[in-house]
Amino acid sequence: MWADKLWSAVLSRDEYAALDIVESALGSGLDAESVLLDVIGAAQHQVGIEWAADRISVADEHTATAINERAVAALPIPRPDGTRGRIMVACVDAEWHALPARILAETLKLRGWRVDYLGDQVPTGHLVAHVHRANPDLVCLSGSIATRLPMAHQAITACQAAGVPVMVGGAAFGHDGRYARLLRADTWASEARAAAGRLAEGLPGRPTTARLTVNDLPHLEDQEYTHVSRSSVQLLQHTFDGLEERFPAMKDYSQDQRDRTEEDLGQIIDFLTAALYVNEPDVLTEFLQWTAEILQARHVPARSLLPALDLLAEQLRDYPRALRILEAGKTALTANRPDDLLDAQ
Repeated sequence: MWADKLWSAVLSRDEYAALDIVESALGSGLDAESVLLDVIGAAQHQVGIEWAADRISVADEHTATAINERAVAALPIPRPDGTRGRIMVACVDAEWHALPARILAETLKLRGWRVDYLGDQVPTGHLVAHVHRANPDLVCLSGSIATRLPMAHQAITACQAAGVPVMVGGAAFGHDGRYARLLRADTWASEARAAAGRLAEGLPGRPTTARLTVNDLPHLEDQEYTHVSRSSVQLLQHTFDGLEERFPAMKDYSQDQRDRTEEDLGQIIDFLTAALYVNEPDVLTEFLQWTAEILQARHVPARSLLPALDLLAEQLRDYPRALRILEAGKTALTANRPDDLLDAQ
């Protein structure tokens, strides 16, 4: 009930109504953590659903998120009593989805932890400098998008080298935490309540030895990740130009559709790069499947994805891991056989 009321206020861009709803929920006897996670968190989840379905714009999404952030700030947070430790919460470098990390930080405060919240897009060097100054008992890193995994890996190893254990969370690390384990984070949690529950059982032990990121991922020695990462601009340009020839429907695209196509191609290359980093085709295939659904919701033909993957494969023909990942992407798309892809067979 309260979540529905808050969503209505957020959808109406009414910040004051949203704050009144939070106050009323608290006044009805709902505890602050439930308001945070089950009311505000639920409203923010709905923001993502509505954006993906193309029922709200990017500007609407930003406005809604800002209102939810204001609602979080309105919650009463008790002063820590000092019996628990200090936790640092931050988004990995280039990760700008800050609200999940903010919700985690406030949840931990409500549980009595002393929390340093650093916000979004924290460069690893600045993160580690703060670790040395504050000496927290744990660093919690948030990442929503798999393309942030290389930066997350650097941050994890740097914090551990400073003698502080790391918990990670967010969609970037896989629904089951598989990439958290691959990058050797000390622990992982799927969401804020699970993270708080895990920490109530005890903190991870402090690392005693440092390591290099390359030692975790020996497949990086083939330099495929490095090549694709450094060639991303050229790959995008050649793919976009070639797609105009192989997908004649682009001639009738509006400028907005062309811009979105270029953006989608750039993201495909970014996710291919991340897949090469962790050597997991699922990083790309899951993004492609999600993109196909988004394109259909926005009345942009999803069948353009297949020739785009072919164009990338032609440019990367000397890179076997990249070819394997791209082929897995094509297989995943055609296996689901959305109606829009049938014409491409």
